[in-house]
Amino acid sequence: MKIAVHHRRGAATIRREQPDATVLELTSRAPAPWVKFSPFYPHGDIPVPGAAGRVAASVEGLWQALKVFERADVDEAKLAITSMRGLKRSASSYGRVLGHRPGLGSERLLGYVAARRAIYLPAYRHVLVQHLATELAELARLAETPGGLVLLDFETNADVDDSSRPLSHAGLVMHHLRGTWPV
Repeated sequence: MKIAVHHRRGAATIRREQPDATVLELTSRAPAPWVKFSPFYPHGDIPVPGAAGRVAASVEGLWQALKVFERADVDEAKLAITSMRGLKRSASSYGRVLGHRPGLGSERLLGYVAARRAIYLPAYRHVLVQHLATELAELARLAETPGGLVLLDFETNADVDDSSRPLSHAGLVMHHLRGTWPV
Protein backbone atom coordinates (compact mmCIF):
# COMPACT_ATOMS: atom_id res chain seq x y z
CA MET A 1 0.00 0.00 0.00
CA LYS A 2 1.55 3.25 -1.16
CA ILE A 3 0.14 6.36 0.57
CA ALA A 4 1.68 9.77 1.23
CA VAL A 5 0.40 13.02 2.71
CA HIS A 6 1.42 16.39 1.25
CA HIS A 7 0.39 20.00 1.61
CA ARG A 8 -2.34 20.98 -0.81
CA ARG A 9 -0.23 23.85 -2.21
CA GLY A 10 2.09 21.28 -3.78
CA ALA A 11 -0.59 19.52 -5.84
CA ALA A 12 0.69 20.68 -9.24
CA THR A 13 4.27 19.66 -8.45
CA ILE A 14 3.19 16.26 -7.15
CA ARG A 15 1.09 15.61 -10.25
CA ARG A 16 4.07 16.57 -12.45
CA GLU A 17 6.62 14.50 -10.48
CA GLN A 18 4.34 11.51 -9.86
CA PRO A 19 2.10 11.32 -12.93
CA ASP A 20 0.93 7.78 -12.11
CA ALA A 21 -0.18 8.65 -8.57
CA THR A 22 -3.77 9.42 -7.71
CA VAL A 23 -3.74 12.81 -5.98
CA LEU A 24 -6.81 13.66 -3.87
CA GLU A 25 -7.50 16.61 -1.64
CA LEU A 26 -9.32 15.77 1.61
CA THR A 27 -9.98 19.30 2.90
CA SER A 28 -13.10 21.42 3.27
CA ARG A 29 -12.33 22.74 -0.23
CA ALA A 30 -12.23 19.30 -1.86
CA PRO A 31 -14.86 18.12 -4.32
CA ALA A 32 -17.40 15.48 -3.37
CA PRO A 33 -17.04 12.84 -2.09
CA TRP A 34 -13.59 13.67 -0.68
CA VAL A 35 -14.80 16.76 1.21
CA LYS A 36 -16.48 14.30 3.58
CA PHE A 37 -13.05 13.59 5.11
CA SER A 38 -12.80 17.19 6.33
CA PRO A 39 -13.22 17.50 10.12
CA PHE A 40 -15.57 20.40 9.32
CA TYR A 41 -17.97 18.17 7.36
CA PRO A 42 -21.31 17.76 9.19
CA HIS A 43 -21.80 14.00 9.30
CA GLY A 44 -23.78 14.29 12.52
CA ASP A 45 -24.22 11.69 15.25
CA ILE A 46 -20.66 12.04 16.58
CA PRO A 47 -20.80 11.09 20.29
CA VAL A 48 -19.90 13.87 22.72
CA PRO A 49 -17.68 12.64 25.57
CA GLY A 50 -19.26 12.83 29.01
CA ALA A 51 -22.74 13.50 27.67
CA ALA A 52 -24.75 10.34 27.03
CA GLY A 53 -27.07 10.85 24.09
CA ARG A 54 -25.51 14.16 22.98
CA VAL A 55 -23.95 14.30 19.54
CA ALA A 56 -21.92 16.75 17.48
CA ALA A 57 -22.47 17.61 13.84
CA SER A 58 -18.74 17.62 13.03
CA VAL A 59 -15.38 16.64 14.49
CA GLU A 60 -14.20 20.26 14.37
CA GLY A 61 -17.36 21.42 16.10
CA LEU A 62 -16.74 18.94 18.91
CA TRP A 63 -13.06 19.93 19.19
CA GLN A 64 -13.86 23.64 19.31
CA ALA A 65 -16.82 23.19 21.69
CA LEU A 66 -14.65 21.56 24.35
CA LYS A 67 -11.79 24.10 24.07
CA VAL A 68 -11.27 26.34 27.11
CA PHE A 69 -9.71 29.81 27.03
CA GLU A 70 -8.74 32.36 29.66
CA ARG A 71 -12.02 34.23 29.05
CA ALA A 72 -14.31 31.50 27.69
CA ASP A 73 -15.24 28.00 28.72
CA VAL A 74 -17.01 25.25 26.72
CA ASP A 75 -19.25 26.48 23.87
CA GLU A 76 -21.96 23.87 23.28
CA ALA A 77 -23.37 25.86 20.34
CA LYS A 78 -20.41 24.65 18.23
CA LEU A 79 -21.76 21.08 18.48
CA ALA A 80 -24.76 21.89 16.27
CA ILE A 81 -23.13 23.88 13.44
CA THR A 82 -23.67 22.20 10.06
CA SER A 83 -22.54 24.98 7.71
CA MET A 84 -18.79 24.15 7.92
CA ARG A 85 -18.34 27.85 8.87
CA GLY A 86 -18.13 29.65 12.19
CA LEU A 87 -16.59 26.69 13.99
CA LYS A 88 -13.21 28.09 15.01
CA ARG A 89 -12.64 29.77 18.38
CA SER A 90 -9.42 31.75 18.65
CA ALA A 91 -7.03 33.00 21.31
CA SER A 92 -7.23 36.47 19.76
CA SER A 93 -10.90 36.61 20.79
CA TYR A 94 -10.89 34.69 24.08
CA GLY A 95 -7.35 34.82 25.44
CA ARG A 96 -4.81 32.05 25.81
CA VAL A 97 -6.00 28.45 25.33
CA LEU A 98 -5.94 26.66 28.70
CA GLY A 99 -6.82 23.21 27.37
CA HIS A 100 -9.86 21.09 26.51
CA ARG A 101 -12.52 19.63 28.76
CA PRO A 102 -12.56 15.83 28.40
CA GLY A 103 -16.34 16.07 28.05
CA LEU A 104 -19.37 18.15 28.82
CA GLY A 105 -19.82 18.77 32.53
CA SER A 106 -16.19 18.06 33.37
CA GLU A 107 -14.13 20.52 35.39
CA ARG A 108 -10.82 18.88 34.36
CA LEU A 109 -8.62 20.29 31.63
CA LEU A 110 -6.57 18.19 29.24
CA GLY A 111 -3.34 19.32 27.63
CA TYR A 112 -3.10 19.46 23.84
CA VAL A 113 -1.80 15.94 23.15
CA ALA A 114 -4.02 14.35 25.80
CA ALA A 115 -7.02 16.16 24.25
CA ARG A 116 -6.09 14.89 20.79
CA ARG A 117 -6.10 11.36 22.15
CA ALA A 118 -9.26 11.68 24.29
CA ILE A 119 -11.42 13.82 21.97
CA TYR A 120 -10.14 14.24 18.41
CA LEU A 121 -8.93 10.71 17.64
CA PRO A 122 -12.08 8.92 18.85
CA ALA A 123 -14.34 11.44 17.09
CA TYR A 124 -12.47 11.26 13.79
CA ARG A 125 -12.24 7.48 13.92
CA HIS A 126 -15.98 7.33 14.57
CA VAL A 127 -16.53 9.34 11.37
CA LEU A 128 -14.22 7.07 9.37
CA VAL A 129 -15.84 3.86 10.57
CA GLN A 130 -19.48 4.96 10.74
CA HIS A 131 -19.73 7.37 7.80
CA LEU A 132 -16.93 6.81 5.29
CA ALA A 133 -16.62 3.05 4.71
CA THR A 134 -17.34 3.31 0.97
CA GLU A 135 -14.88 6.17 0.45
CA LEU A 136 -12.21 4.43 2.54
CA ALA A 137 -12.57 1.29 0.42
CA GLU A 138 -11.95 3.39 -2.71
CA LEU A 139 -8.88 5.04 -1.14
CA ALA A 140 -7.53 1.62 -0.17
CA ARG A 141 -8.02 0.43 -3.75
CA LEU A 142 -6.21 3.49 -5.13
CA ALA A 143 -3.35 3.02 -2.65
CA GLU A 144 -2.76 -0.44 -4.14
CA THR A 145 -2.39 0.85 -7.70
CA PRO A 146 1.15 1.12 -9.15
CA GLY A 147 1.23 4.93 -8.78
CA GLY A 148 -0.13 4.89 -5.26
CA LEU A 149 -2.15 7.54 -3.50
CA VAL A 150 -1.23 11.05 -2.39
CA LEU A 151 -3.58 12.75 0.06
CA LEU A 152 -3.56 16.54 0.22
CA ASP A 153 -4.31 18.50 3.39
CA PHE A 154 -3.66 21.93 4.90
CA GLU A 155 -1.41 20.16 7.44
CA THR A 156 1.03 17.27 7.02
CA ASN A 157 1.75 16.30 10.64
CA ALA A 158 0.64 12.68 11.10
CA ASP A 159 2.28 12.35 14.55
CA VAL A 160 -0.31 12.73 17.30
CA ASP A 161 2.44 13.38 19.86
CA ASP A 162 3.99 16.25 17.87
CA SER A 163 2.27 19.25 19.42
CA SER A 164 4.45 21.74 17.57
CA ARG A 165 2.17 21.54 14.52
CA PRO A 166 -1.55 20.96 13.97
CA LEU A 167 -2.55 17.37 13.25
CA SER A 168 -3.29 16.31 9.69
CA HIS A 169 -6.60 14.51 9.32
CA ALA A 170 -5.28 13.15 5.99
CA GLY A 171 -2.46 11.69 8.07
CA LEU A 172 -5.07 9.97 10.22
CA VAL A 173 -6.72 8.58 7.09
CA MET A 174 -3.31 7.24 6.05
CA HIS A 175 -2.87 5.60 9.49
CA HIS A 176 -6.34 4.08 9.28
CA LEU A 177 -5.72 2.60 5.84
CA ARG A 178 -2.33 1.21 6.90
CA GLY A 179 -3.72 -0.25 10.13
CA THR A 180 -1.40 1.95 12.20
CA TRP A 181 -4.01 4.04 14.04
CA PRO A 182 -2.36 5.90 16.93
CA VAL A 183 -3.32 4.62 20.38
